[in-house]
Amino acid sequence: MIKKIGVIGIGMLGNAVALHLLDSGFSVTVYNRTKEKTIQLKEKGAKIASSPKEVADNSELVITVVKDADAVKKISFGNDGIVKGNHDKLIVADMSTIDPLESKNISKKFQEHSINKLDIPVMGGPNVAITGNLVMMVSGNKESFEECEEVFEKIANKVFFLGDSGVAHTIKLAMNLQITMLALALAEGITLVKRANVDPKIFLEILNSTYFKTGMSENKAYKMIDGKYDVTFTLANLKKDITTMTETAKSLGIELPMIKKAEEIYENAVKAGFGKMDYTGIIEYIKKQ
Repeated sequence: MIKKIGVIGIGMLGNAVALHLLDSGFSVTVYNRTKEKTIQLKEKGAKIASSPKEVADNSELVITVVKDADAVKKISFGNDGIVKGNHDKLIVADMSTIDPLESKNISKKFQEHSINKLDIPVMGGPNVAITGNLVMMVSGNKESFEECEEVFEKIANKVFFLGDSGVAHTIKLAMNLQITMLALALAEGITLVKRANVDPKIFLEILNSTYFKTGMSENKAYKMIDGKYDVTFTLANLKKDITTMTETAKSLGIELPMIKKAEEIYENAVKAGFGKMDYTGIIEYIKKQ
């Protein structure tokens, strides 16, 4: 079983994944451009690297959790990038949410350096990552997946192997599309009934008595009513993913009219100063329209 794991990108999700790996007994080496974000991990026993190359030097598996495809390419192929620390049997697994076509191209470039890359986007925020209860979608080289499977089963309580590179990121975008629409539907439903002087909790009670209920309507929606937004995934980050959805749809020769409209709404919300809020804070923007 793989014992030495690197994590590059210590945002909320990367930090939680690395902490859980440490708690699970793995040797963990981490890198983040802003070193202050690695302090908690250092206190918990993680090794702090000065570059992605150093992470690769000290790891059998490197997990990347960064903003976008450009960031993945920079930490992978740039100065002191992952490929500079290449060694036998090194595997890279990308947990970022990126364009599926970009993911395929990045995988091909890694193969030029005799490195297999897996796509491992996940569902669930840092609050479930810390306990290893994410849902993981994996695509790429099957043998590499089998080598990493025990590690992935520590990170996630459900792991789906989906085939060739790019597939997992395609499904991840489709999943985040659902999140986008659910957040908007709840925001508008709550706003509508409140404006009509109806208690929105009654709306949720009825909604959650039907098969139209979701985990979001049963949990986060109540916080939306109370104006409490525990940040697990920022509105700005979801906006970034929505743009990736529309660009991916365009590359496939299709148009998704609802997500295109949602992109406009989220972009305006970010411009209005709501970007650092949890994505469910979109209700605050809707209320002001």
